[in-house]
Amino acid sequence: MNIKKYFIALNKYLRDPGYRFLVRADAGRYDKMPDEEYIRRKFRAKMGKELDLDTPETFNEKLQWLKLFNRRPEYTVMADKYLVRGYIEEKLGKEFLIPLLGVWDDPDQIDFAALPDRFVLKCNHNSGLGMFICKDRDKIDENKVRAGLRKGLAQDYYLPGREWPYKDIPRKIICEKYMTDYPGSPDFTDYKFFCFNGKADCVMLCLERSSGDTKFYFFDRDWNLKRYNIRGISAPEGFTLPKPENIDKMFDIAALLSEGLPFARIDLYNSEGRIYFGEITFYPDSGFDPNLLPETDSYFGSLIHLPERE
Repeated sequence: MNIKKYFIALNKYLRDPGYRFLVRADAGRYDKMPDEEYIRRKFRAKMGKELDLDTPETFNEKLQWLKLFNRRPEYTVMADKYLVRGYIEEKLGKEFLIPLLGVWDDPDQIDFAALPDRFVLKCNHNSGLGMFICKDRDKIDENKVRAGLRKGLAQDYYLPGREWPYKDIPRKIICEKYMTDYPGSPDFTDYKFFCFNGKADCVMLCLERSSGDTKFYFFDRDWNLKRYNIRGISAPEGFTLPKPENIDKMFDIAALLSEGLPFARIDLYNSEGRIYFGEITFYPDSGFDPNLLPETDSYFGSLIHLPERE
C-alpha cells in the first residue's frame, strides 16, 4: 500500500465506525462476540442498515435469521465437501460426483508423484483458501502448495460470517479430478441454482474465473436473462448465453437436493453434457451481498418461508 492509500484508509478507519468494525473483525478482535451481536453489527457495517430479525423481509436478512435460528445438525454434513459426497451418492447416484483422487488430514501426507498431471486440491471446510488447481504437475512448487493448504486447514471459516454449519466440520484435504466444460476449455462453468424448499427459481452462471474477472449472470428455467444483479443490468439488450441441452434436468436435480431446506444454493457443473455436483451453500456471500439489486433482495426474500426456530 502506498503512502496516499495508507492515509486514506487510516482516515476512513478513524471516521467510519462500520469500516473500523470490519477491519477489527478481520483481525480477530470480535471472535468471542456472541453470534447475534456480531451478525447485527456486521450487517449494519456491510449493508448500511439495521438488521431486522423480528420481521425479516429481504433475502440477506432472512439468511441471517436462518444462521441463528435454523441450526439442523445435517447442515454440517451437507456443508462438508467430503462427507456430502455420501449424501449425494445416496440421493442421486455416484455418477454425479467428480472423481475423488485422495483425502488426507495433513499436507505432508500427499504423494504428489502419485497424482495425475492435472488435479484440484481443496480443504473440505472452507471456500477458496488453500485451494490449488494444478494444470501441470511437473511445474508445481510442492512446498508452496503444502503451505497454502496448511493456511486453509487453519482457517476457522465459521468466524467471519458466523456460518455455524462450518464450525464443527472435521478438517481434511481432498483431491478431485481436474474438470473442464469440454476438452481444451480453460474454464469449468459454475451453475448455481437458487432454491427455495424444493423449487429451483433460477440459476446464476459463473464464467471466466481464470480471467480474474468472474462474470455472474442469472437465467430462469426458460433461459431468459434475469437482471437480478449489477452485472445483469449492465448486459446489453438481447444478451444471452448458450443454453445447455440438459438444463431442465439440472433444474430438477437442484430442486430435489433442496427439498426440505428453506433456502439452499445448489452448485452443479456440466462437463461434456454430463452433470456433476459441486456443493450446497446455505448463505451465499454470507448474507451480506450488495451486488443483488434491492428488488432482487426483496424478491428472493419473499420466496423464503422461515420455519419455526430450532
